[in-house]
Amino acid sequence: MKTSKTLTLILTLALLSCSDNVQIITIDTHDDINVVNFTDSLNYSMNTETQVNLPKMEAGGLDVAWFVVYTGQGSLDDEGYAAAEDNAISKFDAIDRLVNEYAPDQIELALSSDDVRRIHAKGKKVAMIGVENAYPMGLDTSNVRKYWERGARYVSLAHNGHSQFSDSNTGEFDGTTLHNGLSYLGKEVVGLLNYYGVMIDISHPSKEAIAQMIELSKAPVVASHSSARALRDHPRNLDDEQLNLVKDNGGVVQVTALGSFLTDRKDPPPNMDDFMDHIDYMVDKIGIEHVGISSDFDGGGGIVGWKDASETMNVTAALRERGYSESEIEKLWGANLLRVLDEVQAISSKLQSGEL
Repeated sequence: MKTSKTLTLILTLALLSCSDNVQIITIDTHDDINVVNFTDSLNYSMNTETQVNLPKMEAGGLDVAWFVVYTGQGSLDDEGYAAAEDNAISKFDAIDRLVNEYAPDQIELALSSDDVRRIHAKGKKVAMIGVENAYPMGLDTSNVRKYWERGARYVSLAHNGHSQFSDSNTGEFDGTTLHNGLSYLGKEVVGLLNYYGVMIDISHPSKEAIAQMIELSKAPVVASHSSARALRDHPRNLDDEQLNLVKDNGGVVQVTALGSFLTDRKDPPPNMDDFMDHIDYMVDKIGIEHVGISSDFDGGGGIVGWKDASETMNVTAALRERGYSESEIEKLWGANLLRVLDEVQAISSKLQSGEL
């Protein structure tokens, strides 16, 4: 007798929390947003056309979505900084509306791992905030505290194009640098991110900038959405040297389901096996404690088998097929990321108390 799709989903979701008494919390560390989907008439409490929304999260068993305050790189001048700040604040405001006005009974904002577990235990979805590109901070490093106060718990110092803080990976394409890694301001921001307990995201900066960040940081770092360069030679991916730096730093790399970062194969399209290959490679190279999962949904991500949040259970099934135990899947799906967040926040407390 064929099992209905509904029953299959129920059984799969039950396994997420019941197998071997392991409590698996599924965390996707990179989901882009557009403010047009955060209005009274159109928002994530509805089944919007976006890859992530509350109905899709519920259908696929995705527990935690890191909504991204993304700003494209613009001119390094007062006009560019002002426009970038407006963009960033509009996205912080959009997330605030979702959790406090549109769907407070369905989703809450988490600022710590304790918050994640508390909210999840209530049966709600969890929102967290990452900042993709610190460019909107302009030249005022006090904005680090402001972004932390708004809920940011990771920040990338660059995106596509060199920022005032850091060179970008895109310098590999055109052979350019602006700071030979980090600028003076960028180095100051690394210290401030440590001080306030915000994870440093190394996914977009240049190789030299990443090395400098890891050297300067007193806390573990995170690559919020990167894959293995050994399997797909792309400047956005991390090579073996960088992976080992992250391991030695105690950080975590969130393998991303963005097709062009997984394979350069033209036919067929990138699929779950490609995604699993990158996870397997990193686990073998740097250990399971340093690997996690991300989608880059609504920012270019999505593969055959995980096209949106409603198919999240397929990732768990694929991990089981690759031989990962329930406790290992728990680590990959979020426990590693929360461990890094805990360590970053513990170091922040020590810095603020003068112990470090």
